[in-house]
Amino acid sequence: MKRIAIILIALLSLPLLQSFTYQSGRASLSPYPDNAAIAAYPDSLTPIFINHVGRHGSRYPAGSYFTMMIKRALDTAEQEKTITPLGKDFKQVVEKVIAATGDNWGQLDTIGEREHRHIATRMAEAYPELLDSAKVEAISSYSPRCIMSMYSFCHELTKKVKNIDVSTSSGKCYSNLMRNYELDEAYNEYKSDTAYVSTYNKFAAFNIPIDPLLRILGENYPMDYDKVYDLALAQYYVAAGMNCMGLDFDAEKYFTIEEYKKLWSVFNFRQYLLYSASTLSSRPAEIAAPLLQDIIFTADKVLSGNLDLDVKLRFGHAETLMPLMALLQAPYCYYLTNYYDTVADNWKDYESFPMAANLQMIFFKAPSGKIYVRTDYNEKPIKLLHGYKSEYVEWDTLRFHLIELIPLS
Repeated sequence: MKRIAIILIALLSLPLLQSFTYQSGRASLSPYPDNAAIAAYPDSLTPIFINHVGRHGSRYPAGSYFTMMIKRALDTAEQEKTITPLGKDFKQVVEKVIAATGDNWGQLDTIGEREHRHIATRMAEAYPELLDSAKVEAISSYSPRCIMSMYSFCHELTKKVKNIDVSTSSGKCYSNLMRNYELDEAYNEYKSDTAYVSTYNKFAAFNIPIDPLLRILGENYPMDYDKVYDLALAQYYVAAGMNCMGLDFDAEKYFTIEEYKKLWSVFNFRQYLLYSASTLSSRPAEIAAPLLQDIIFTADKVLSGNLDLDVKLRFGHAETLMPLMALLQAPYCYYLTNYYDTVADNWKDYESFPMAANLQMIFFKAPSGKIYVRTDYNEKPIKLLHGYKSEYVEWDTLRFHLIELIPLS
């Protein structure tokens, strides 16, 4: 009987493992899917305004910390003569990343530029009447990769659309919208709180496999076991981020699919706790309140005739979109549980938050004069009102719902 139960558990878990691939393991470092297509809208509706929030496109590694950490370990293994043939291969991989990056740590790469050009092209093709002679206002975080994403997007619009008027602006003046994770005091207290730190560390210690590390550094490597989990994640981070900078990588050579999923699940869990609502705290989602207020306020001004604008573009980070989508309680972006081992099956960064991820609220006018909104996430319609059948929602109804989501303080 016990044997039958074990077999049954194994069979039940098999589909979950099969749904995870090495491509999934790229996490939120995944390039934007280039097969996106904007949904058509009914002929009876006329598009009148687009409210847009986007993440920067694919980039070089955000910083050198993890890359240099694993490089130093490989250098030590080579000096101590514990490095394995597989380790020598991975050392070449790391050196390839360093050489390809140069001085461009965290900068937008050509893939990221292309991602935003293609999103802009699809917007222009989907709403030609709105975009022709349109007035467009774009803002960006002060980060160079966000600024360059904005420029790539806007430049493509000017190439595709006649007589379009585009203004761009960036700087720390937009940090409360694009980088509120730096400014919000309650959020920063949460990040250093014992509850978050202990929950993450416990999950990481239980799930991070160190066998991939030992296969490259060697069994006799002088391991500092106080730092072994950081080192294992450094190896994973370098591997996961290669594709978004245009470098091929054979993850199967260095990780089993089970190991890769476990490493991804820890990376995913950290982002979930830091940038989405959880049973530990709602504050990571609530830091998006100023951005949601800006989305509502901008739409109100346009619809009331107090703002002459056809498209509002905002360019930020994954840490901009994750809190916003959690605050909106959007499908697949909001999940509350006390069973943290279920997070990986219900909140997946690679599905919801690839590079250049974007939220678009498209406003339409009906012949009756009523204003409807379709909300697209990564250029596919989603429903923010649970149980609401249509993808097109009256603005007054959606507006009331959005205001209710804004925390009181």
